[in-house]
Amino acid sequence: MKYIPIAVVAFSVLMAGTLPTTVYAAGANSGDDSGSAATKRKKKLLKKCKKGKVYSTRSKKCIVPKKSELDDDNIFRAGRLLAFDGRYGEAIEVLALASDLNSPKILNYLGYAHRKAGRIDVGLGYYKQALAIDPDYTLVREYMGEAYLSRKNFKAAENQLSEIKMRCGISCREYTLLSAAITDVKAGRPISDASKNWD
Repeated sequence: MKYIPIAVVAFSVLMAGTLPTTVYAAGANSGDDSGSAATKRKKKLLKKCKKGKVYSTRSKKCIVPKKSELDDDNIFRAGRLLAFDGRYGEAIEVLALASDLNSPKILNYLGYAHRKAGRIDVGLGYYKQALAIDPDYTLVREYMGEAYLSRKNFKAAENQLSEIKMRCGISCREYTLLSAAITDVKAGRPISDASKNWD
């Protein structure tokens, strides 16, 4: 898969001129990706946009994202939704527009998008940066565990499982997901996509 450098995206955005204030389709809710009807509508709207564009609920059309008109929360939500939709290159481009590139949430989804695009080392690098800022961010640890599992590194994945247990116990969702993923990979089954439902 070929990715457009951020400089090209930035140039394209500048050439597009002034755009209306944008609210990404993913930015209107509280962050719940649990499969609600509203979330499904938002995903459907996002899918209608061609590469390099996102749906603006204000203008009711697909537009090129522009950093100066978006806050980091909308950038995060749109990037996450693009990543969950399998549009990893676009997710990376959108997430890179964040003004705070040291946000653990932004770093986490940059890691997720790179990992899912097959760049596991790059993804692990972003996860490590996120954990250096917030070691208690258990979703990062769950995704990092999945990255290690993709390489059959059970010891490293189990280490992340232990870290999650220490922070939120065995009943928290991240522990349950990573524990199930470890069991699945050891049994030769693919990892579930259930972890897509989280910030």
